[in-house]
Amino acid sequence: MFITLNFFQFCWINNEIMKKREPVSSIMTSSVITVNAGDHDLRDVKEIFRKEKIRHIPVMNGDELIGIISKNDINRLSFGAMFDNQDNADEAVLDMLSIEQVMTSNPRSVEPTTFVKDVAEIFATEEYHSLPVVEGKNIKGIVTSTDVMRYLLEQY
Repeated sequence: MFITLNFFQFCWINNEIMKKREPVSSIMTSSVITVNAGDHDLRDVKEIFRKEKIRHIPVMNGDELIGIISKNDINRLSFGAMFDNQDNADEAVLDMLSIEQVMTSNPRSVEPTTFVKDVAEIFATEEYHSLPVVEGKNIKGIVTSTDVMRYLLEQY
């Protein structure tokens, strides 16, 4: 059975859902996978994306968050398929660049107590697809636009 909603009904329902002051800690991934810029290279990052089936990795310098790298960042470096017999071109590019050269430095982050509504507004207005969740200087998790969409779907 499908329910048809007009735009105003949809907006009212979403407004009611988002009035719930749900903290982002309830929807974030807390077992976040990170890389240390000094201990990993872009090949490692590419392999983590493939193996773990994730799209964003916070980049650390020790315990300090210094950046975030996305699967799209790595994919933008790929051009080997454009040329015949150049399969190793992508690997050469990965060897030439460092994580720091490809990542987004000083990424925007949120606290575990930030409301899901506020995170949704950040995603909608600032073109982010993930945000590290930090408490002080400690990374507690990561929240993605997919996490927010799943949360909204659960409300229906």
